Amino acid sequence: MTVRRSRRKQDEPDLGILSSRTLFGLQRELFGRLAEQGHPGLRPRHGAVLAYLDEEGSRATDLAAQSGQHKQVIGTLVDELVELGYVERQPDPADRRAKLIVPTEKGRDHMAKSDAILAAMEAEHARAVGEQAYAEFKRVFRLVTERQAATGAQLRSGEGT
Repeated sequence: MTVRRSRRKQDEPDLGILSSRTLFGLQRELFGRLAEQGHPGLRPRHGAVLAYLDEEGSRATDLAAQSGQHKQVIGTLVDELVELGYVERQPDPADRRAKLIVPTEKGRDHMAKSDAILAAMEAEHARAVGEQAYAEFKRVFRLVTERQAATGAQLRSGEGT
């Protein structure tokens, strides 16, 4: 049986396709390398918490806002990460009614390894395309990302309608 690949947007992929290819490729490589370095139980979905988690802890509402995920999704992911031993819930010293999501030693190890892997991946891209070109790509991509986030926020608040 022959699998037919869609030709739509193959020659000129749009921003959504390029972004998703970049994200999914980055996740495959990152989580593959993390698995080799002692963190095999993590999945890309856990990045919605771990990528934004501060070493001193973060509130779930802040993680939801930063990652763009619903609070319920973050709660489920935090439950999974607690079970896997990467985070724990602690009282927030600034507000005893609130909880902080705090990385455990295993979580901090993951964070350090993840940061190092991503830095190495970025360095590999910079060498491949040239340091200056990569720095300009990141500058422009950051601007596009910020603009897109602002447009999304306007639409959610009703300003864009």
